[in-house]
Amino acid sequence: MKRLPLTLATLTLFALGSFEVSGATVPTINLTLKDKTEIVPSTTVETWVTLDTFNTYTRKRTTEIENIRYCPTDYSFCDLVLPRERRHHIKTKLTTTIDEEKVGVALQELALRTEITPKDAVFTGDENGKITLATREIYGFVIDQEKAKKLIADEIRMSNHSPLVINIPGQSVEPKIKASDIDNLGIKELLGVGTTNFKGSPKNRVYNIKRALEQFQSVMVAPGEEFSFVHYLGEVDGEHGYLPELVIRNNKTEPEFGGGICQVSSTVFRAAIYSGLKITERRNHSYAVQYYKPYGMDATIYVPRPDFKFKNTTDNYIMMQSAIEGDILTFRFFGTKDGRTTTVDGPHILERGGDGSMRTVFTQEVKDKDGNVFQKDSFASNYKSPSLFPHPGEETKLTTKPANWSNAQWRDYKRLNP
Repeated sequence: MKRLPLTLATLTLFALGSFEVSGATVPTINLTLKDKTEIVPSTTVETWVTLDTFNTYTRKRTTEIENIRYCPTDYSFCDLVLPRERRHHIKTKLTTTIDEEKVGVALQELALRTEITPKDAVFTGDENGKITLATREIYGFVIDQEKAKKLIADEIRMSNHSPLVINIPGQSVEPKIKASDIDNLGIKELLGVGTTNFKGSPKNRVYNIKRALEQFQSVMVAPGEEFSFVHYLGEVDGEHGYLPELVIRNNKTEPEFGGGICQVSSTVFRAAIYSGLKITERRNHSYAVQYYKPYGMDATIYVPRPDFKFKNTTDNYIMMQSAIEGDILTFRFFGTKDGRTTTVDGPHILERGGDGSMRTVFTQEVKDKDGNVFQKDSFASNYKSPSLFPHPGEETKLTTKPANWSNAQWRDYKRLNP
């Protein structure tokens, strides 16, 4: 006859079945995070906890089970595997299982509500190059979610009182730039200035320009860092405070959230040029726009592409400051002068068509303190006819291909305008 493997768990299962332990309570939890407290009600904690029981043999305790003769199968079998004298020493124990995945989800939600994002100190500067502190830095705080998850699970298992008070572990996060850094960041003097004129802009366009400027006030660019306009700009939609205004998109000039932001990117482009910095990515608009005169010094952007980028080629931080005076938008770049001089030749109009198309070019030449040219770049712009990008209400459909259009342009036009 084959012998059955007998374990204590097998013996108690067959001889006694399972029993529930009454009176088990699930606590309310008070989670403290720095100076904040989050209360997790017991009804929520109940979803994290599974209570179960198991029976075990212990000679030091008399059983609390009322019917020790209970047997789910043949009594002779129960007598064989668990003699009567052992049945008098059966202990029913309670086990607590914590669903750490659910605890983790709760901690992620807690983090969204309570974690503190570090904020850099903000400096301000005027046209005379004087730098002052505008806003002090704020230290951040993040939850150590793995430690917190284990701590909560252990406290629930070991504690029998309510509410449980648990201090959530976390760590302070330093801002990148502190008020004390003003002396060692190298922000001492004016490097270059860029301006544009948005006179005649509709009110929504002016609003979007001012909204976008909030993303770039006192931005710090580290030595060797590549600045990305789209990165600092962030999301552009109604939820982020932008209004619909005309943009050039899909071979049309049509309203979209954020129209006018290119006024900001074009002004930053000019400030970077006159500060003698290296432009690493730039694209002109599809057609020449009056707000960006002189033509040829604009930089169009659209999230996520095209972007405008430049590299800080100085040995110190660069701080960007913007200002609006009347219809003039100005960006000033502050840093430490290293003796470089910048010359801009142009922009020059190379070709102008009767349909508004245009080709321009300008050159940036940068010399070091000894007069040696170490950077020379030309920026060409090819503007198409504005008639190819009709405004609302101007969508007169063409029936024949214009002479200055390529076959690919004509195919795209017919596809978009059947």
